[in-house]
Amino acid sequence: MKRIILIATLVAGAFSTSPAQTTYLESLQVENRQVTKNGPNVRVQMDLRLDDLQMKSQHAVQLYPVICSADGSHEQALQPVYMDGKIRSKVWERRAALHKEPSGDAANRLRRRNGKAQTLRYEDETPYEPWMLNGTLELRADVTGCADCDEGHETLATGGILPYREPVYEMAVVQQPKAETVKRRSEVRTARLQYRQDNYQVLPQYKNNQAELDKVQASIDAVKQNTDLTITGIYVTGYASPEATVAYNQALSERRARTFTQYVQQRNPEVDQSLWHVEGKGEDWDGLRKVVEQHPDLLKQDEVLRIIDECYGNQDACEERIKALVPPDIYQRVLNEMYGPLRRNEYRIEYNVRHFDLAEAKQLLKSQPGLLSMAEIQQVADSYGKGTPAYKEALRIATETYPDNTTATNNYALSLMEAGDYDTAIRLLEQRAKGDGSLLNLLGVAQFKAGNMDKAEEAFRQAADTRYAPAQDNLRKLEEAREVLGK
Repeated sequence: MKRIILIATLVAGAFSTSPAQTTYLESLQVENRQVTKNGPNVRVQMDLRLDDLQMKSQHAVQLYPVICSADGSHEQALQPVYMDGKIRSKVWERRAALHKEPSGDAANRLRRRNGKAQTLRYEDETPYEPWMLNGTLELRADVTGCADCDEGHETLATGGILPYREPVYEMAVVQQPKAETVKRRSEVRTARLQYRQDNYQVLPQYKNNQAELDKVQASIDAVKQNTDLTITGIYVTGYASPEATVAYNQALSERRARTFTQYVQQRNPEVDQSLWHVEGKGEDWDGLRKVVEQHPDLLKQDEVLRIIDECYGNQDACEERIKALVPPDIYQRVLNEMYGPLRRNEYRIEYNVRHFDLAEAKQLLKSQPGLLSMAEIQQVADSYGKGTPAYKEALRIATETYPDNTTATNNYALSLMEAGDYDTAIRLLEQRAKGDGSLLNLLGVAQFKAGNMDKAEEAFRQAADTRYAPAQDNLRKLEEAREVLGK
């Protein structure tokens, strides 16, 4: 693949009588220089004008281009060419005639005729390596005299080669969250009271009921006593285990939910009666499946789960199927260890939160960020200045407070990437980006910045599959970059 073309153009001119030089490259002119990527190779082409070069008759010069990396850690020399002074040229010709040819054949040797215009056309190729990007091309000369003695070495910088700039990918910018006209919040909690058999009355002194009731009151007080909050509803839902019949458990769950609500109402008379809502859900088979999954040591666990999954109609029959499993210890474990957590009252406190000014929001961000809207948290972040540690920390809190909010994820990921923390951005986006074209596209950019080409391509493709328009163009840019980088 390598080839050297020498074109010697002789133009009549006056013979210079100026003293001979001991350096040559400073008199050489490089013209029409081209360094291009040619498939798997790099091609180097240039014209070397020798018009002003005065060469000693006893000297021979070996010229060779060298590709150097930008950081100086790599270099690749190309095929050399030779220039001979008058006497050295004759010596070479004699040796060649006697089959004692020195380095270089006639195709890449040139006799320098001082005072004449001569142009040496150079062309060669060498395998491409990514380190050559943004590198330089040097022209080096090794000068020898009579008896091949060393007369010195020279280097001429010819400039940069193979310029490469990292692709500029299209991606989302920092987004301003939508303001919440009304900030609605809710808290869901569970009260696990103990009841006497077949009883639905709330007995504070029975077993650990008082501690459980104290927790319920504390959660209501936390909302009720906070002047920034206004209760808009308290929803109580009773659940039962599958022990006994479906009809019995439905009624039992309703009665226990009602007596629990009445007990709590009496201790919170200032809460409007119309805000309380009560219902019974009966047997909790979905909950039973979750509890059984938590007991991998249960004998025939897979069969118990299959019975639960097939239980669409007659739930009493389903329980009988579990009872019929052999050995009977299976049902006894389900009854004694797994039914208990199903018997409970869940209550959801819904409330509205007032809006806060910047100073208030800064304080709440440290203690109760859930009371702030995404817009308020973004306002706090912006007040610290983009790129500052406080800005990034505010956005981190936003993603923890609102894990399903794509704006929060987008803005925090961007702040991480701008700080060069691509690994943390990737972990965040891998958790949150599923199915979202904009976030998947941002994940592709983060993977590229981290040097993960295959994962970047995968993320861009997933984003393109969601019909996120910029992803397709980014995929094309990535493919072009991989071709140049050899990755």
